[in-house]
Amino acid sequence: MACFLVPMAEAVVTTVVQKRAEKNEKKNNEKKERQTGLKWSRKLSWLNKLLWGGTILLAFEHIWHGEVVLWPPFLTAMRNPQDIGPMLHEMAITGTSMALFVTLVWAIVVIVAEWKEKSLH
Repeated sequence: MACFLVPMAEAVVTTVVQKRAEKNEKKNNEKKERQTGLKWSRKLSWLNKLLWGGTILLAFEHIWHGEVVLWPPFLTAMRNPQDIGPMLHEMAITGTSMALFVTLVWAIVVIVAEWKEKSLH
């Protein structure tokens, strides 16, 4: 129903954090401060790509099955007040599980990438 909204919310937050990190890294480059290893903004871009890609695919799948429509109230579960409870439950359980799993996979990828970076130097 609306499980894709949880990873989408995480993607919005991490996109804002990534943009701020890019701005700070650019400011540090102007000060000639050298950064070693992978930049934080690059690592966050990986997470954003995973989250936004999954969100777009899930939204498309929900549109395909008629659970999301392109007119208000957009979520078909919002038409019937009895469906709001199950929708919130799905967001809390399924959406949160998906967001946590994607973030865990991203963290593993970052750890492996940093390990590889250190082994090359």
